[in-house]
Amino acid sequence: MNPSTDLSFVHLITQASVIVQLVMIILLLMSLMSWSFIFSKWVSIRKAASKSADFERQFWSGNDLNQLYQHASQSGDENIGMSRIFTAGFGEFLKQKKQVGVEARDMMDSVQRAMRAEYQREIDRLESHLAFLATTGSVSPYIGLFGTVWGIMNAFRGLANVGQATLAHVAPGIAEALIATAIGLFAAIPAVVAYNRYLHDIDRLSIKLESFMEEFSNILQRQASR
Repeated sequence: MNPSTDLSFVHLITQASVIVQLVMIILLLMSLMSWSFIFSKWVSIRKAASKSADFERQFWSGNDLNQLYQHASQSGDENIGMSRIFTAGFGEFLKQKKQVGVEARDMMDSVQRAMRAEYQREIDRLESHLAFLATTGSVSPYIGLFGTVWGIMNAFRGLANVGQATLAHVAPGIAEALIATAIGLFAAIPAVVAYNRYLHDIDRLSIKLESFMEEFSNILQRQASR
């Protein structure tokens, strides 16, 4: 190997050992999947927050609850976040009210269970794939490090057949090995940033939803007691 050896990024990848290339492929696939989840989660969380804010304004504007329920029930895929929790709670309230002899406390227990179940489904939907982002962020650097260690081992093993080792002999092997670490960091950093950001956004939204459930339960409690 001579000083004029091609050290371009593409050449180093194509000339890397099979193990290092496999590590790079795994990391690239993890990076592509994490970016896909990053964009999809950004859309879904932003949509849930926006729709919840719109519904909250309508709810507190003094609209009739029955009309609001009919409108939310017919919204289809647009019925998400706070609107879906309201639909589950008010729908259960109307169903319980039609039954004879149901006490107000039992009625409200049923309503709260319905809202809590829908709330949990909403949070589970928003948190889907976040575990993959967390895994990518924590595991990718170590996978890249494994590829780097393996590549450096191969580079030094190659020196055994060289009479006089120079930087030109060891540089390509070390360079191709370090690419694995770089790709690992490239996969990990966006995943960690997105995971922390989305977890914060979901926590904020969950607090709003829980507050709404409490306030809505108080409204229904007063209606059930009449």
